[in-house]
Amino acid sequence: MSDRWAAIAQRTYVTMFLVALYMPLVMLVALSFNDSRIIGFPWEGFTVRWYLQVLESRPLLEAFANSLLVGAAAAAIATALAAGLGLAFRHEFRLKKLLFYAIVSPIVLPGIAGGVLLLLFFGLLGVPPKLLTTVLVAHVNWALPFAFLVLYPRLSRVDSALEDAARDLGATDLQVFTRVIWPTIWPAAAATFLFALSLSFDEFIRTIFVTGGERTIPIHFWILVIEELTPELPAMATTIVLVTVCLSALAHTFLRFSKGGANEQH
Repeated sequence: MSDRWAAIAQRTYVTMFLVALYMPLVMLVALSFNDSRIIGFPWEGFTVRWYLQVLESRPLLEAFANSLLVGAAAAAIATALAAGLGLAFRHEFRLKKLLFYAIVSPIVLPGIAGGVLLLLFFGLLGVPPKLLTTVLVAHVNWALPFAFLVLYPRLSRVDSALEDAARDLGATDLQVFTRVIWPTIWPAAAATFLFALSLSFDEFIRTIFVTGGERTIPIHFWILVIEELTPELPAMATTIVLVTVCLSALAHTFLRFSKGGANEQH
C-alpha cells in the first residue's frame, strides 16, 4: 500500500513539475496566435499575422542576421579553441588543473559580473563596442567552457595507439590530426559548434554590457519589451525558442552519433 502511495506521489510531483516548466511556453505559443493587439487573454481568434509582421520587420531581420553572424564566428572560434585545449589536456603539464579551472570559470561567474569585467577590460584597452570585436569576444568567453566540456571527453577517448602507428609510418602531426583524429571526432565537433551557436544566439547579459549600435536578437527583443509591448512579441519569442530548440536538437543528434561511433570503435 505504501509503495502505491509513493508511486502516486511521485507521478503527481513529476506532473506538477512538468506543468510548471512547460506551461509558460505553451501559453507563449498560444498568445503568438491570438488575434488581439493586447498581449494576454481572453482569446480573440486565431491568426498568423504576428508571424508575418516578424518576418517583415527589417530591424528584427538585421538583428537575426547579426546573431547568426556573431554566433557562427563565436562557435567556430570556441570549437577550435576547445579542440586545441582538448588535445593539450590529453597530456600532463604544469598548472594543468589551474588552467582547467580558468577555462570553466565563466560558467560559475555571474553573468553581470562577467559583463562588468568585460566592459572594464575593453574600456582599459580602448576597444570600441562592435559586433565582431567586443561582442564576439564576450560570446567566445561564454561558449568556450561549454565547448571544452563537450569536446574534451570525446578527444580523451581517441586511441593514442592509432596516432603512434601513423607517426611510425611517417605521418606529420597535421596528417595525424586530419586523417586519424578528425574522422573520429567530427560528429562531436559538429555538436560542439551547434551547441556553442545556440549559446551565443541566446546570450544577453554579457552582450548588453559590450554592445554598440548593432543589435543581436536578445538585445532587440529586450529593447522592444522596455519601449513598447507590441503584439508580435510572443511570435518573436516563439521564433527565438524554435531556433534554439532546433539547434540544440541537432547538436544532440550529432553528439549521440559521436557516442555511437566511439562505442563501435571500442
